[in-house]
Amino acid sequence: MGAVQGDARSSEPPSDACRTRVVLDIVGDKWSLLVVRNLRDGPRRFTELKRAIDGISQRMLTVTLRSLERDGILTRTVHNVMPPHVSYELTEMGLTLRKATAPLLEWSVAHLARIDDARSSYDARTDPPMTS
Repeated sequence: MGAVQGDARSSEPPSDACRTRVVLDIVGDKWSLLVVRNLRDGPRRFTELKRAIDGISQRMLTVTLRSLERDGILTRTVHNVMPPHVSYELTEMGLTLRKATAPLLEWSVAHLARIDDARSSYDARTDPPMTS
């Protein structure tokens, strides 16, 4: 049995099709897209992002920001003031991600009510009745 392309035993690099999963991980992560969306108007401080992104924990925001920085989507700048503060800003590549995902985010907002209605209707049809 031979080594499969992209397998650790293979000398061949993974195909571009397989590597696109890396990009889909960014696009498929709700927190990443919300961070990118909230940086659309320019640099923001950590506390501003935390306040603007409903439901995100401090730890999850930190993990998300580090991941986006590692992927080249945003830059982190430490400002040498007292007290010091950090701001985050989209890179050129991050701006293109913002542009590419804006229609998806707009679609999401435009269809929230319909999705809620569909879920309620589905749940009413499929949930077993509660017995005491």
